[in-house]
Amino acid sequence: PAWAARIISKTRPEKHIDISSILYFSTLISAFVKTDFYDYRPAKITLENFESKKIDLTNLHFEDGSIKSLSCMHTVEHIGLGRYGDNIDPNGDLKAIKELKRVLAQNGNLFFVVPVGKPRIQFNAHRIYSYEMILEYFKELKLEEFSLIKENGDGGIIKNASKEMADSEKYGCGCFWFKK
Repeated sequence: PAWAARIISKTRPEKHIDISSILYFSTLISAFVKTDFYDYRPAKITLENFESKKIDLTNLHFEDGSIKSLSCMHTVEHIGLGRYGDNIDPNGDLKAIKELKRVLAQNGNLFFVVPVGKPRIQFNAHRIYSYEMILEYFKELKLEEFSLIKENGDGGIIKNASKEMADSEKYGCGCFWFKK
């Protein structure tokens, strides 16, 4: 969230849509940009510039190409594994990714964060993706920035990290900024 908030503070969209990232991210950025937070379990919070609504990430109700600033951080890796009461679906993550790409506007920004390292599923917790898998899933989009938070690092964000750095992780935090 700290990585995405810094970029959003620079890009200053009129409105930002967050899909199921950690709640405090959306509540904090609502201090400087109108923010709608969508989740399978919406939050009951009243704040200026903040709304929370229910949504299914595998079937978004937004029109094609309608969102200029969108984030989905540490969410997709859980979709379809049943951890949060969702249905078991081995392709749930890919359906969610397809929906994110569909609703992103032309020249829109997508902030996408998932665990990176050696690809695997740790049922029913999460999936871990390789750097190349994410680039392939989002091949229609342009990668603006890839940053990495190493699992056993000092806690810092490594901007413009390499594929090799991501692939050497067991469970790193891969931060992908894509533009359509």
